[in-house]
Amino acid sequence: MKSLVSRVSLLLTVLNFAATIAIKPVLSQTTVPPQLNALDQENVTAAVPLIEQAWEKEYEDYFKRNFSDKSMTVKNIADTLGKIASQTQKKPAIVYMISRGQQLELLLITPDGKPIHKRVVEANKEVLQKQVQEFTKLLTNPLYKNSNRYRQSAQQLYRWMIAPIEADLQAQNIDTLLFCVGERLRTLPFAALHDGQQFLVEKYSFSRIPAFKLTDTVYSDLRNSQVLAMGASEFKDQTPLPAVPVELSAILKNQWQGKLFLNQEFTLTNFLSQRASQPFKIIHLATHADFQSGVPNNSYVQFWDTKLTLDKIKQLNLNNPPVELLVLSACRTAIGDKDAELGFAGLAVQARVKSAIATLWNVSDQGTLGLMAEFYPDLKTAPIKAEALRQAQIAMLQGRVRLESGQLLTSTGKIDLPPALAELENEDFSHPYYWAAFTIVGSPW
Repeated sequence: MKSLVSRVSLLLTVLNFAATIAIKPVLSQTTVPPQLNALDQENVTAAVPLIEQAWEKEYEDYFKRNFSDKSMTVKNIADTLGKIASQTQKKPAIVYMISRGQQLELLLITPDGKPIHKRVVEANKEVLQKQVQEFTKLLTNPLYKNSNRYRQSAQQLYRWMIAPIEADLQAQNIDTLLFCVGERLRTLPFAALHDGQQFLVEKYSFSRIPAFKLTDTVYSDLRNSQVLAMGASEFKDQTPLPAVPVELSAILKNQWQGKLFLNQEFTLTNFLSQRASQPFKIIHLATHADFQSGVPNNSYVQFWDTKLTLDKIKQLNLNNPPVELLVLSACRTAIGDKDAELGFAGLAVQARVKSAIATLWNVSDQGTLGLMAEFYPDLKTAPIKAEALRQAQIAMLQGRVRLESGQLLTSTGKIDLPPALAELENEDFSHPYYWAAFTIVGSPW
């Protein structure tokens, strides 16, 4: 009897072991997302639409709405990039980045239509995230704004993220990048990545997009557009922004036509009224805005009379008539938080605007004034929005924008500062703490 029991027990053990061996490969295959399976098989053409679908679903789940049912292929993307290149004389490419357990995946699509795939095994997920955290910590903390301690991480990230595809970018004369990246990379300050000689922003203009299928790719010329400039310098429960009145008036003095409303006139009702009376293509809001963890209604844009949460921002009706550019000049983002990343990177599509400019961290009031005083004159002459922002950022890093003797010095002249800022010490804004926070979300065109 014992012998029979032993034989039965042994048989069950063998069968269980055999079943485990048979099942394991099936389980491992089903747990790998199809877009990653396609990459593992070096089928980039199949991987790209699957990546687009997967990331679109992330934003749809976060915002609780359906965005697009259209499919997007490598050919669709390449054809669109080629069309934009002929219209703007700026040659764009899209860069997908996916951080995986054992490697970083880079996919490059250019107007020539041949996708390029690079795998960076040195940048496994754990190592990459450590560098990203170190980089953002040293770059965004105002205590380090006179230090180059961030530079080591900036160069390492450049070696992993840009260097593997740089020869391809140069061979095709690419000058504009659209970063479509995965979790924990969506709020990375790409502008401050460094090759040892130059910052990335000195070499390329760029934007970050949630997915190419969610990006408005129709080019239009903004140079004769009007600006609705609104904002607040005083708040009941938040720090004041004393440079805002100067910021708003500087925009309309720099060859732009439009209207200006400050403090008590910066209400949601007045905003909707002004938009109903005139189709402003550029909206500039100089006010506090927060992208925080959790659901979209934790994030908001501060009007004089209300906090407009991110889930309700579509109430601004910025797609009717269409807004080409929304500027939020005093944002703060929970960098590295998955939900905050989705809110920030999905800003343009949720607000239903073509492009948005926002800041990843709360830049100083005077630094924001400096960048905006540079950006709007550049927007009058640059072929695309991303190039205008790049030129303004370069002016800052080269020291052409600075505080001196109670005035803001810019490339286009001097601006007298309000008393609260005129008493500050002389300061230049060459450190990336001041300029790398500003980024275009959505279309760079």
